[in-house]
Amino acid sequence: MNRYIQLFRVGNCVMGVVGLVLGTLVAVGTGIVDHLQAVALASAVVFLFFIGGNSLNDYLDREVDKLAHPERPIPSGRMLPRTALRISAAAFALSILASLFLNPLSIAVVLTAVIIMLAYELRTKKMGLIGNMSIAWLTGALFLLGGAIVGRIEYTVAIGIMAFLATLGREIVKDIQDMGSDFDRKTLPQKIGAKRAGVVASIAFLAAVALSFQPYLAGFFNEAYLAVVLLADAIFIYCSYVHFRNPKQGQRWAKYGMLVALVAFLLGGLL
Repeated sequence: MNRYIQLFRVGNCVMGVVGLVLGTLVAVGTGIVDHLQAVALASAVVFLFFIGGNSLNDYLDREVDKLAHPERPIPSGRMLPRTALRISAAAFALSILASLFLNPLSIAVVLTAVIIMLAYELRTKKMGLIGNMSIAWLTGALFLLGGAIVGRIEYTVAIGIMAFLATLGREIVKDIQDMGSDFDRKTLPQKIGAKRAGVVASIAFLAAVALSFQPYLAGFFNEAYLAVVLLADAIFIYCSYVHFRNPKQGQRWAKYGMLVALVAFLLGGLL
C-alpha cells in the first residue's frame, strides 16, 4: 500500500466525511442541495482533520507499532517519524484554516475537536474514562458539525449526544474486553473493575435510549423516525446487559444499534 494512503488511513477519513454529510441530511434533508458549497468545504475540513489525527497517532505510537503494527510506514522504515509529524501539523493547520470560511458555530466545533484530538493523542488516551469520552465526543461532533454548517444544529444535537453516549458505552466495553492486553493504559475497568465499568457502559447505553424520544416529542421528526428508533432502542437495551457475559458481543451489537439509530435520524430528516 502507498505509504501516504496507509498513514492517512483514507478509509477512516472517508467515513468521517460520511458522518458529516449524514448529519447535514438529518438537519435539512433534501435541502442539502442548497448547501453544497458549505458541505464540500466542511468535508475538506473533516478529511484534513482525520489526516492530522492519524498521522500524529502513527508518530506517537511508532515504538509500540514496531510490535503491534510493523507494516505501518514508520516502523517499516518507509517514512521518517519527522515526516509524519510535519504532515500532521500541516493537516491540522489546513483544517483550521479551511474552517474559518464556515460560520462561527462551525468554527467553534472544529477548534474544539482539534483541541480534544491533540489532548487525546498527547495525554488523555492513557487516562481511561477521559480518553473514552474524548473519542465519544469526536464521534458526536461530526453530526453537530453537519448541522452547524447549515445553521440547524438544533436538529443534530440529539443524534450528536446519542452518538456520544453509544460510543462511550462501546469504548468502555472494548476496554473490558481488552483488560488482559492493555499494559500501557490505565483503563476504567482496570481502575474500578470490569463489573463496575460495565455498569457505567450500561448507563451510557440506556441514557441514549432515553434521549432518543426527544426529536419526536420536540416535533422535529415524525412517526417514521419513532418506529425505527424504537428498534435501535431495543438493541441498546440488549447491549446494556449482554456485554456483562460477552463484551465482544455487546460492543458488536452496540455498533448495530448505532447504525439503526442513524437510519432513524435519516428518515426523520428526509420525510
